[in-house]
Amino acid sequence: MGYKSGRLFEVPIGTNGKVVVTRLAERVYMLMWNSAPDNRLTTSFCNAVHTALDILALKYPHGVVITTSGISKFYSNGLDLEHANANPNFTKDSLFALWKKLLTYPMPTIALINGHGFAGALMTAMMHDYRIMNPHRGYICLNEVELGVPLKAPMSSIFRQKTSPQTYRTLVLEGKRFKALEALEAGIIDGVGGLDEVVAFVDELRLVEKTDKGVYGLLKREMWRETVGLLDNGDEEPEVKEKVRKQDEELKRKAEQRVKDWETAKAKL
Repeated sequence: MGYKSGRLFEVPIGTNGKVVVTRLAERVYMLMWNSAPDNRLTTSFCNAVHTALDILALKYPHGVVITTSGISKFYSNGLDLEHANANPNFTKDSLFALWKKLLTYPMPTIALINGHGFAGALMTAMMHDYRIMNPHRGYICLNEVELGVPLKAPMSSIFRQKTSPQTYRTLVLEGKRFKALEALEAGIIDGVGGLDEVVAFVDELRLVEKTDKGVYGLLKREMWRETVGLLDNGDEEPEVKEKVRKQDEELKRKAEQRVKDWETAKAKL
């Protein structure tokens, strides 16, 4: 499949970035984001990408969507934690909404990971159907164990559903940084290369045809039911958090009592 880029439209990301959508071939679209310096996931970023996906789904013939970055060093550097903490509605209304859109999108989606993809960036890539990674630049990882940030339920479940238990453990509990070939061997990505390789991948798997019967998004919704449900509900509900808090308090109380009993028994020896 040959290709010749033709710009279709763009969506602004706040005041200093944009998502540019081009047509690479018949029914093959590329969505390129560029939000300096490193494509952090913020409300404006997520909403712009979401809008671009909606425009493609509603205004153009369905085919294949490739996402990538206009910044060579980064696919994305993950969440802007300061922004996320300052905006309590960001996670569910913007981030999770974008992830659900990708996970259930009515066309095949491919993340072309051209540079680093850390934490939330890798999660975003995992919401795609396929991942192709630059073999010459970039690492992908979950570094929450190093940052001291717990994973929310859908952040974890997507890796539980899409990777092996061994890879899941290495990602979450070790924070390993994967190069492209390591990620391929671990089953995190589906291939290595750049845009030429992605277009060849689309052609080889005949992905453009997969939307013709109109059930592609429905099939994905059922495949990833667990994560879709968690993205809808999350773990943000006050009653859920309160239940977990009480359970943790009870477990701590019992642990402290066991230690106290042990110390008492030891003192009698």
